[in-house]
Amino acid sequence: VQLQASGGGLVQFGGSLRLSCTASGRTFTFGRSAMGWFRQAPGKEREWVASVNWSGDTKHYKDSVKGRFTISRDNAKNTLYLQMNSLKPEDTGVYYCAAPGYVDIMPYSDFDVAYWGRGTQVTVSS
Repeated sequence: VQLQASGGGLVQFGGSLRLSCTASGRTFTFGRSAMGWFRQAPGKEREWVASVNWSGDTKHYKDSVKGRFTISRDNAKNTLYLQMNSLKPEDTGVYYCAAPGYVDIMPYSDFDVAYWGRGTQVTVSS
């Protein structure tokens, strides 16, 4: 299973970015799997940001990103998205897309994750 994240970059306070994560792999059916986004700020542990179920109709968010971030997916394109608006310096970090070990389980911690994307850097300047 390969998860390739992209879309990160440098943005000013209040700006927006959209992250994408494309999944591939013979043994992985993206359209049947819950997915998630995590991030790791410098000097801190990786933390969960958002998760979505296989169909896209159930979404959960970390409290600090609610109302600003939107997770979505396009199963026809095997792609997961994270639209990030009203970005703050504390959103800075490496963002990872993640697939759970059990496809029905929306990932909320590292323990739920079987596959990680390489990560994409997001930097928000003040």
